[in-house]
Amino acid sequence: MFENVYSGKKVLITGHTGFKGSWLTTWLLRLGAHVIGISDEVPTKPSMFHELGLCDRISNHFCDIRDFDSVVKIVRDYSPDFVFHMAAQAIVSTSYQDPIKTVTTNVVGTTVILEALRQTNIDCVAVIITSDKCYENVEWEWGYKETDQIGGKDIYSGSKGAAESIFHSYYCSFFSKPDCRQRVASARAGNVIGGGDWAKDRIVVDCMKNWAEGIAVEIRSPDATRPWQHVLEPLSGYLTLGVSLYNSPEFCGQSFNFGPRFEKSRTVLRLLQDLEKIWGFSDDRQAFTVTDNIPFHEAGLLKLNCEKALYKLNWEATLSYDDCVKFVGEWYVSFYKGKNDMHDVTYKQLAAYEEASVRRGGVWSRG
Repeated sequence: MFENVYSGKKVLITGHTGFKGSWLTTWLLRLGAHVIGISDEVPTKPSMFHELGLCDRISNHFCDIRDFDSVVKIVRDYSPDFVFHMAAQAIVSTSYQDPIKTVTTNVVGTTVILEALRQTNIDCVAVIITSDKCYENVEWEWGYKETDQIGGKDIYSGSKGAAESIFHSYYCSFFSKPDCRQRVASARAGNVIGGGDWAKDRIVVDCMKNWAEGIAVEIRSPDATRPWQHVLEPLSGYLTLGVSLYNSPEFCGQSFNFGPRFEKSRTVLRLLQDLEKIWGFSDDRQAFTVTDNIPFHEAGLLKLNCEKALYKLNWEATLSYDDCVKFVGEWYVSFYKGKNDMHDVTYKQLAAYEEASVRRGGVWSRG
């Protein structure tokens, strides 16, 4: 997998205790990497990080990503071969409640990790992960390309657009020099779902928590359309981008979108109807009700054009929409109903995902 590039390498993940960070940590351990993690806390309870016992499997560090002195010391002490920067304030509703924390975490935090790499001047590949929300969303039906305008009407989107601007300015100012020892790129993805997510104000999370207690969930935008993708899809893209940067300076300074296969979008309503079947409901009314309470602005449609990742990196998503929903539903059913060893469940899903990529002839799964 991934040309065995990550085996034996030191990989620093910021935001490793979060949903995506925990999946990436688990996958890199499976690939034979030594993982170093930086997070300010474990953000949810329950958490995938705790359920899988990841603290005992990695070099774990709790510090604020905005704390430059602490971050640069960790980078200097470990001299990581790879950095995946995922630490962020990632909840849209929280950005309205605490815009200062959102902006400083997402913008200053990105600056800190880039400056730490510059000052330590280690040989390193860094993937700076932002979001599809970095684009100025005009609600059109075409997917946004990496060259489209960045920005946003809300604080969260604006912070992600600003993080991309910081990445670009750091590349042009420092990392584009011929003698530079760092290779950096940015990655954008969105609408990620999967087992182990317990962040607030996310539709799948709200469903699973409520259903576990026998309560129907309220949904506010049943017709909102999203290109849903399983968490492993963009993670495979980030890891592929890391390998490509490691092998060639060609991709340094570039940005890549990672999204679902064939832009197979579904409404929120359709997603919930499919998940409720896996949970065991026989009637929509048992699972959810529709409310007109919409407390903050959310995009109705946001799609990514991922052709660049296909043609430059030979990357494309692996799972169909149905497979994605199956992975998500079965993970949560195992947790809430089966009381299974979730490390084992997660490893089996990773193996199944890798096997699916092999069957499809995915480039990253060949070596």
